[in-house]
Amino acid sequence: MRTILAILAVAILFLPLQARTRTTHSRLSTGSVAVEVLPASVTDSLSAGISPNAVSLRGFNKRASDSKESFFITNNLQHRISAVRLLLRYTTVSGEMLHERTVTIPVTLNAGDTQLVSIKSFDIQRLFYYYAGPKPRKSATPFKVAYRLLGYDIPVGY
Repeated sequence: MRTILAILAVAILFLPLQARTRTTHSRLSTGSVAVEVLPASVTDSLSAGISPNAVSLRGFNKRASDSKESFFITNNLQHRISAVRLLLRYTTVSGEMLHERTVTIPVTLNAGDTQLVSIKSFDIQRLFYYYAGPKPRKSATPFKVAYRLLGYDIPVGY
């Protein structure tokens, strides 16, 4: 009985010294690809006094099997913002329009902060993937995305 307890004690002591199993992918990027900004029209954010450069999007990601799209959003202003409203335009790599929608992102960002956000994908049938991401094994169409800042809220009394 003592030998079994001694063996168990030694095993418990040396278990943490075993090599760890890597569970992360080594080919993940940090989101260095910037998302294209759509030029503002006369009736858009410029006429409302909103700078089109107030936020920037980077690292857009959507695989063919994903039901969500994710990207990093950065506040380029000198004050806190929340509830960022964007126009997202999805096109093929050759420039043909696939879809266009307006989304409100429920995020609160201090000046200069960046946050990873996820939104429901426009691609409910899961037939498309973001062109800068990994190519899927199944048959899918690559797409590009561009955005235009439509507005944001300035929280008071935080």
